This record gives sequence, structure tokens and C-alpha cells, in this order.
Amino acid sequence: MKSFPDEAEITVRGGAGGAGCVSFLRAAHRPQGRPDGGDGGAGGDVILEAAAGTRTLRLFKRRKIFQADKGGRGQSQDRHGKNGPPLIIPVPLGTLVYHPETRELLGELLTPGARLLAAKGGRGGKGNAHFVSSRLRSPRFAQPGEPGEERRLRLELQILADVGLVGAPNAGKTTLLKALTASRARVGAFPFTTLSPQLGALTGEVQQEPLILAEIPGLIPGAHLGKGLGHRFLRHIKRTRLMVMVIDLSGVDPQQPLAPLKALEVEMDAFDPELSSRPRLVILNKTDLLPGDFPREAMVRAYEDAGWRVFPVSAKTGEGVSDLRAALWEKAARLETQPDTD
Repeated sequence: MKSFPDEAEITVRGGAGGAGCVSFLRAAHRPQGRPDGGDGGAGGDVILEAAAGTRTLRLFKRRKIFQADKGGRGQSQDRHGKNGPPLIIPVPLGTLVYHPETRELLGELLTPGARLLAAKGGRGGKGNAHFVSSRLRSPRFAQPGEPGEERRLRLELQILADVGLVGAPNAGKTTLLKALTASRARVGAFPFTTLSPQLGALTGEVQQEPLILAEIPGLIPGAHLGKGLGHRFLRHIKRTRLMVMVIDLSGVDPQQPLAPLKALEVEMDAFDPELSSRPRLVILNKTDLLPGDFPREAMVRAYEDAGWRVFPVSAKTGEGVSDLRAALWEKAARLETQPDTD
């Protein structure tokens, strides 16, 4: 499976400014014409723009250098050169732009049409007409255009989703995403089937905007330290407003019912303590695989007694999925009425 392009480093260069012109107005009746060289045009800027139709940073895997056009040269008769057009580079919503060495955050592109000036074009040079004075009547020089700004940038993508499905490998997140939405994500019975975040849209009434669900690839112990690519996957959780903790109930030790949830919380809190304040639901998945003597009700009570809202489901058979779908809509409606503290 191809990796999900969510990180890239690029070089951006603003266009060079056009050179100023050295020219003198010549006419039959004015052999000693005045200086009339125009200024050069400014070089084009390089601008990053958030585009709703762009999903990944795949473009930057193929192309690393972006150069804007230079400005036009000044001309005679006081004509200025044309400014170089800006180079607009589309990036996905949720793109964060950093200085690659200092890790300084330079900007966030979170809404459609949001822009960030990545590299400024160079200033155009002054033509000789600009330098006429009482002491210098016939300047025979002009300025060259200034070079454009050049910068290296690091781009990181944080998926913008309403709901994030979080869990260990093989907890059934992909199957659950498919059951809730029209996602065609790949499903397999081996660790790390999902190597990249998957998205799906949960549709409701006609007038309702769909809820965007993101399946975050499986987290293992040490994920916040980068094990299993966990640090990259955890980054995508930061933008979700509601987290759904998916636990494989068939693999839980009845003597330690809360252990799987605590393991997930350790990784998320170690990555970013702010995640502990996010609203959450707990899904006890794979109820279809439970043996007849499994203490299912006791497991549910253990989570409820700990203060969690719990949904036993089987993403494979559909058991409990309709109740979960309704709960997601209910929770999303409540979140809409609360201020966004991000």
C-alpha cells in the first residue's frame, strides 16, 4: 500500500525584480532629451493556498522547488515593467507550515482560500528617470532588480475531521468506518493493515452537513515516541473534535477491563496532554466474536462505572451501529453549540 503523503520539505523562491531602464527621450527638436527609463516590475510572490479539492501532500513528493516568474524590465518613455504573476501553490486544508530547522510555526492553512506568503518577490530596479535631480540632470545608470526571497519550508498535514477513530491495530476501526460511512478503505486481519489515515463521510438528513470521520492507523505502546509511525498518526488526532476509542472486546482480559483504554490514553497524553480534555466515546467492538460465557454486561458496566459512554457493537454484523450513528450525530450537535477552544 502506498504511504499517505502528510509531510514534505520544499524550497520556494520569489521571482527576481526586473531591471530598470537607461533611456533618453530623443526627438528632432530635442537632441538632448530628458532621461525616460522606466522602473522594472516586481518579481512574483510564492503563495500557499488551502484548497478543498486537495487531500494530500503528494504534489511535493514529485516536486521540491517552486520558482515564481521574474518581473519585466523597465522600458523607454517612462514605461514600467510588468510585475511577475504570483505563483499559487495549492495545499490541503489542515496544512501547517514550519521552519525546517527551528520548528517555528509560520502559518496554518485551515479554511478554503486561506493563504500564506511563502516567499516574496524581489523589488524592481529604478530606471534612470527616477534619479533626475537639480544636481544630476542626465543619469546614465539604473538599478538592477533585486533577487526574490528564497526559503526552505516544512509542510505537515493534520487531517481536519469531526470524529477520529482511535485504537490499537486490528481493533476493527476500518470495518467500523465502512459500516458508518461509504468508505472503501482496505480491511485485513493482520497488524497495520491501515498504513495511512482513512476518511469517510457520515451522512444524515438532506439539510445536514456530513460528519467527516478519520480512522487513525493503529497505535501501539511507544507510539508517541515514533514506534509504528505513531507520532505521525497521533498528529492527525489533534484536529478532531470528538474521539471514538475503538476497543476489540474479544481480546480484553475480563480481569482488567479498562487496560486497553488506559494504554491508548497513555500514548495520547504523552504526545499532547491537551488531548485528555477532548470529548470521547468508547466502542467495544467485535461482539460477534465473543464466546458464550464471556461477561459482556460486566465489561460494559466497568466502563460505565468509570464514567464512559459505551457502545457495544459488531462492525461486521451491524449490531449496535445504528445506535452509535445516532450518538455521533447527537454529540456533534452538542459540540456545535460549544465554543471551539483550539
